Amino acid sequence: MSTITSEELATTTLLRFATAGSVDDGKSTLVGRLLHDSKSVLTDQLEAVERASADRGQDTPDLALLTDGLRAEREQGITIDVAYRYFATPRRRFILADTPGHVQYTRNMVTGASTAELTVILVDARNGVVEQTRRHAAIAALLRVPHVVLAVNKMDLVEYAEPVFAAIAEEFTAYASELGVPEITAIPISALAGDNVVDPSAHMDWYGGPTFLEHLESVPVSHDLAHCHARLPVQYVIRPQSAELPDYRGYAGQIAAGTFRVGESVTVLPSGRATRISGIDLLGKPVRAAWTTQSVTLLLEDDIDISRGDLIVPSKDAPATTQDIEATVCHVADQPLTVGHRVLLKHGTRTVKAIVKDIPSRLTLADLSLHPHPGQLVANDIGRVKIRTSEPLPVDSYADSRRTGSFILIDPADGTTLTAGMVGESFAAPEPVNDGGDDDGWDF
Repeated sequence: MSTITSEELATTTLLRFATAGSVDDGKSTLVGRLLHDSKSVLTDQLEAVERASADRGQDTPDLALLTDGLRAEREQGITIDVAYRYFATPRRRFILADTPGHVQYTRNMVTGASTAELTVILVDARNGVVEQTRRHAAIAALLRVPHVVLAVNKMDLVEYAEPVFAAIAEEFTAYASELGVPEITAIPISALAGDNVVDPSAHMDWYGGPTFLEHLESVPVSHDLAHCHARLPVQYVIRPQSAELPDYRGYAGQIAAGTFRVGESVTVLPSGRATRISGIDLLGKPVRAAWTTQSVTLLLEDDIDISRGDLIVPSKDAPATTQDIEATVCHVADQPLTVGHRVLLKHGTRTVKAIVKDIPSRLTLADLSLHPHPGQLVANDIGRVKIRTSEPLPVDSYADSRRTGSFILIDPADGTTLTAGMVGESFAAPEPVNDGGDDDGWDF
């Protein structure tokens, strides 16, 4: 395995990406090949894969086993859970989420892609674009993933034919563009043979684009969160009351979006109280500014009643607070989500009671049609919901901020995560929502 110094890592950018595709399209093999050929596999890991492959009667190492770690995955030869892998090259650091291809594990794909800046969708060159390919493209569009790579795999099984690749790329690009995917890159590969994964293929001289790894290393990393409206969900109030710091009162949390600066006018939501930032502490040292993903402590000029769950925002960019939220959701629990369902809604660091007022539509990802007023959403369903919360929440549109425009619904009885939500409009226009339902019990 190649050695990368800490100095090199400190100067590289980070890319979060997810893989998706239909069953047996070769996702885990692609990831294994990527790790192996980029020399990101430890010797003991490779030896374990070689032993497991030999036990299964295989002459060569099955690189898919580098990611399929669950016993059930290895026995069935499929991916069930999201497998996260961390690796680096001299040019960039990566967090990779290898997601399942089965329809029943759509919720796992949503989990893996929710924080990704790039999604890789694999297609078997022999089968072309199938229903699950369209499903994954639609999910990538719903989750506003900025970059999508179409990896046309198993090109060795179609004799590396350019017309096969061109036809698949054209069909997928037309479909994904209709969904509003902003950037699509198609790459012909053979994960099993290693063609165009890390090293250029000697069999496809007609392809003049980058290899899979070259594209991952060069794709622009999205910094949109650093430039959108600043948001700091308060996680903890720091009050030492020590002899050295008798009057210290700081509000700690991870910046979800944007940049905060000393002297800036800010508003605390949902109370609406305004003040100014008198100081910013980062890793125990004062700084003049801090930005997205940094964990900081803000010091304010005025003593304001602030607690965990409050949101600190620039006064000029404060979002409106509301008790009525319309969103696109993916239901991830086995128990259905129904109209009238009483839930807990977690947004940032704040959790409040809520009621599902209406489910206007369920999305059929195969053809993007809407099934109006289904009454419930079952596991892996994607649909539109209207929710009423017990307290006003400062929410952004998911289209504006993936961090502060998202939420989860929780079962108040046992704490199970029920649903992942994205505030605002999806690419599919929802049906008109009619208020109604039985509010008996939790009447807001």
